[in-house]
Amino acid sequence: MNQHSRLMALLAAGIAAACSGAYAATVPQGAALAQKQELVRNNGSEPASLDPHKVESDVEFNIISDVFEGLVAVKRDGSIEPRLAEKWDNQNNTVWTFHLRKGITWSDGEPMTAEDIVWSWQRLVDPKTVSPYASYPANMNIENAADIANGKKPPSSLGVKALDDNTVQVTLTQPTAAFLSMLAHPSLVPIDKTAVQRFGDKWARPEHFVGSGAYKVVDWVVNEKVVGERNKRYWDDAHTVINKVTWLPISSETADVNRYKAGEIDITNTIPINQFAQLKKTLPEEVHVSPLLATYYYEFNTSRPPFNDARVRRALNMALDKDIIADKVLAQGQRPAWVLSQPEIGGAKIAPPDYASWPREKRIAEAKKLLEAAGFNAQHPLQFNLLYNTMESHQRIAIAASSMWQKNLGVKVKLQNQEWKTMLDTKHTGNFEVVRYSWNADYDDASTFLNNFRTGDSQNTSRFSNADYDNALANAAKAADAAERGKYYQQAETILTEEAPAIPLYHYVRTHLVKPWVGGFYSNNLGYFYTKDMYILKH
Repeated sequence: MNQHSRLMALLAAGIAAACSGAYAATVPQGAALAQKQELVRNNGSEPASLDPHKVESDVEFNIISDVFEGLVAVKRDGSIEPRLAEKWDNQNNTVWTFHLRKGITWSDGEPMTAEDIVWSWQRLVDPKTVSPYASYPANMNIENAADIANGKKPPSSLGVKALDDNTVQVTLTQPTAAFLSMLAHPSLVPIDKTAVQRFGDKWARPEHFVGSGAYKVVDWVVNEKVVGERNKRYWDDAHTVINKVTWLPISSETADVNRYKAGEIDITNTIPINQFAQLKKTLPEEVHVSPLLATYYYEFNTSRPPFNDARVRRALNMALDKDIIADKVLAQGQRPAWVLSQPEIGGAKIAPPDYASWPREKRIAEAKKLLEAAGFNAQHPLQFNLLYNTMESHQRIAIAASSMWQKNLGVKVKLQNQEWKTMLDTKHTGNFEVVRYSWNADYDDASTFLNNFRTGDSQNTSRFSNADYDNALANAAKAADAAERGKYYQQAETILTEEAPAIPLYHYVRTHLVKPWVGGFYSNNLGYFYTKDMYILKH
């Protein structure tokens, strides 16, 4: 076996070993490790914050997942793994008791207690925090969470209490099938009350940072890098190998690949659409394509004319040729999307609308009728702004979509782009007409997508509201099994295909270039890969 083949064999063995076990670096026997255990990964954008309660995307959660730890994690086989909580038990699936590991501490050495978890979750739902994930505990059916998020009850009434320093009890208003999976979300990691109270909004800056994960933030140069160093006080530090990780905010996919080829990056954020085929030929072992529970979509501001009219929204959905976008514009294995969640998720199957299978000409003819009924025609064409965050692939997709709308319906679209953080602000303040967005599943269940269109949800930036839709989701949460949940999710998706508060374009795959000396790389179906799972082989 030549050196390169041996390296690839070791890498494959490392991935296989890591896949079988828990989240930790599992180095295969006989593998030679590099003396310098440092990793550089491109994260795609500048994080808006590293406060887990102030953020909402993988840009931030990629880093947060490395520097904070939750009570549990979801293993690669879908089972639940103990992390800060060593074990748990429940009564009737409504009262859950979690027992923390003895002796766990924050990165500054101070003890971590059950009260820290209670305080953190109260802060998450507190309307004063203005967290994008304020509705998340309510979607888990934690007692009083919805009323707190809506300002009707105090945060102290949340159904989470510390029975003693090592025991947390969570009370639900009803059983929640995905409760443990939802518990693994980065918004639910405990944060240090002392640091927050002492330093306010600056507590997550490197000079004040206190975390609980395998790494701690030691440097942050805006628009240049965030640096994490190994946290020797991490409870599972014995299974960590990489000593330093650098996350880069490079939004240019071309620059990402160029710096990867120059040896400055070990893992790219993605692979540019226009270079994918060539890189697959020239660097086949370094191209990684992983399935991903994620949907790319265009969201309407349904509170603004003309997008307060479902006919206009549905017409724009029907007039897109999503096969061309998935197979020709992207061509990396993405699937055209006609549902906002996923065709198969959490044991349920979701069927697309009838019009998804119509011939293209029939769909376009129906779309024209809908637009004309809403008052738009050749003499009075529909015009609007389409906003996307700055990245080459988003621009290519926006150009393709706008040209399809122009050709098929005579619609005039003006393209606008903003940096990631600015676009998020624009989206949440409602200062948009149509905005590009995507949703990566927070857990393996359709509700992670569908809750975003529930009336009053903190992620519902489309302002969509439909009582039948809300009822379908409420019934799904009470359902006894995946088949029954799937029935209600189908009802909800059918309403979305008729009302079209957003246009699903495609279901994702995750693509990365990964250096052959990075062992233990594995991207799960939520799109996360953890530095603590990896190691650097001698090269």
